[in-house]
Amino acid sequence: MNNNKTLLALCLASGLLISSQAEAGWFGSSGYTQTKYPVVLAHGMLGFDSILGIDYWYGIPSALRSDGAKVYITEVSQLDTSEARGEQLLAQVEEIVAISGQPKVNLIGHSHGGPTIRYVAAVRPELIASATSVGAPHKGSAAADFIRQVPPGSAGETLLSGIVNGLGGLINFFSSSSSTTPQNALGTLESLNSAGAAVFNAKFPQGIPTSECGEGAYSVNGVRYYSWGGTSPLTNLLDPSDLLLGATSLTFNGAANDGLVGRCSSHLGQVIRDDYRMNHLDEVNQAFGLTSLFETDPTTVYRQQANRLKNVGL
Repeated sequence: MNNNKTLLALCLASGLLISSQAEAGWFGSSGYTQTKYPVVLAHGMLGFDSILGIDYWYGIPSALRSDGAKVYITEVSQLDTSEARGEQLLAQVEEIVAISGQPKVNLIGHSHGGPTIRYVAAVRPELIASATSVGAPHKGSAAADFIRQVPPGSAGETLLSGIVNGLGGLINFFSSSSSTTPQNALGTLESLNSAGAAVFNAKFPQGIPTSECGEGAYSVNGVRYYSWGGTSPLTNLLDPSDLLLGATSLTFNGAANDGLVGRCSSHLGQVIRDDYRMNHLDEVNQAFGLTSLFETDPTTVYRQQANRLKNVGL
């Protein structure tokens, strides 16, 4: 009997010890994604933070936070020029720096979020530890070039821009963000076509490859630059968005692309990989995580990038 009591006491003591350790975080985060500076996510064209409980970055913030990262989600105009979106993002970065107590942040931008974070990194490099672009059209998009064939100033352009601006305003209205942002579809189009991207790159060349499909400078003004992207417009038969991206991919005339961005156009700084079996929405784990079964889960790719930043002291 005494032995049984002793055993019971040891079990109770062990349980209390384990419980206290768990509360103290001993069995919590592994620290795999625990970057020195906060991670700040910047959405692309027609993006948002959350709508009716659906996150733009589907499952990605929680995947990063699970092992130590501090993550902030931003929202800028769904439709506007790279410079205008960049100014909006800069104001939020300044706020995040003040709130977090850290002097810098790690920016990650998807799609038009790529040029947006580049703007912030170029004009305020002292606030930015790294800039990582995901599926971003740094040298323009063939899809945007195709749309730009609509004659400027025509009735067709007016109708098209009105429809797209209305969609952007609707997304902004239903977004959980309390801010109302302007919508400028033509500004977006001029930023994302090849000619507009070339003008932007001449102003802000940091990290842009000088060759057609090479890598750019890994570090400029203390900011480290990274990029990755996909080349598979069709990845999951259950994902209805694949049909749209399959159609837009035809504008690339056979060149490798993710449905909206060409493989080489996605290059910025250190190219982690430019041929993931992902389309443009898979790169943010959409729609609802319906991505390729034959490729690394997108949330894992983000976790790997956070770990990469951690390992270089960022």
